[in-house]
Amino acid sequence: MRGIVRFSAENAIRLFVRHTPRMRTSFSPYHRHRFPTEIISHCVWLYFRLALSFRDVEEMLAMRGIILTYKTVREWCLKFGQPYANNLRRRSPRRGDRWHLDEVFLKINGRIHYLWRAVDQDGDVLDILVQSNRDKKAAKKFFRKLLKGLRYVPSMIITDKLRSYNAAKDAVLPSVEHHQQKYRNNRAENSHQPTRLRERLMRRFKSPAHAQRFLSAFGIIASHFRVGPHLYRASGYRDVMRSRFALWEVAIGAGTDAY
Repeated sequence: MRGIVRFSAENAIRLFVRHTPRMRTSFSPYHRHRFPTEIISHCVWLYFRLALSFRDVEEMLAMRGIILTYKTVREWCLKFGQPYANNLRRRSPRRGDRWHLDEVFLKINGRIHYLWRAVDQDGDVLDILVQSNRDKKAAKKFFRKLLKGLRYVPSMIITDKLRSYNAAKDAVLPSVEHHQQKYRNNRAENSHQPTRLRERLMRRFKSPAHAQRFLSAFGIIASHFRVGPHLYRASGYRDVMRSRFALWEVAIGAGTDAY
């Protein structure tokens, strides 16, 4: 009959493939964003690295002729902050093998919560965890989170004299050396100062989830760029900062790995 075209199976498959659009093999987190990657990543860097609010970042970009709202900055920080921090952690050299652990209270909506933080001997933040208790169960949960994220066992942990550390260490890290002498944990205690500054700037955290979300990204990003100038000569300090910014460029370009 006229008007009927017969296809073999091979011809039908070939015709279907030819007229079917190819699927995207890699997804970019910047897809469908009006602003380029450089502006988005710079806003995220300004917010997490410096003691600025969303409106401060909006004003700084407006001075450069880039018009956006503080709500846009907030959405970018929510979307890209943690992926940037995850990429920095994965691509950074392995942290030190001496862990300094400490906990500090956070008052959220009238209730006391505890921020557990671990730093290495160089002061780099390893991880944080916001919990409502500071007993053995909470300490074990924090130890397991550290081991899962870092994937290596420390040679020594240094804590204050909270008894929960001893009980949790015996259960999770029984072979690791443990020190609890006075003043030896000043490095971890001093690491809470930037958190207190941001807490005052933000007029306290709104919920435990808000504190966990912000501090998990803030700790990694801020400590990555917090290099002691007193430890280097001027030329050495510039070299270190140049390498840190180079690693940052890799992290913001590899955002798809965190999705």
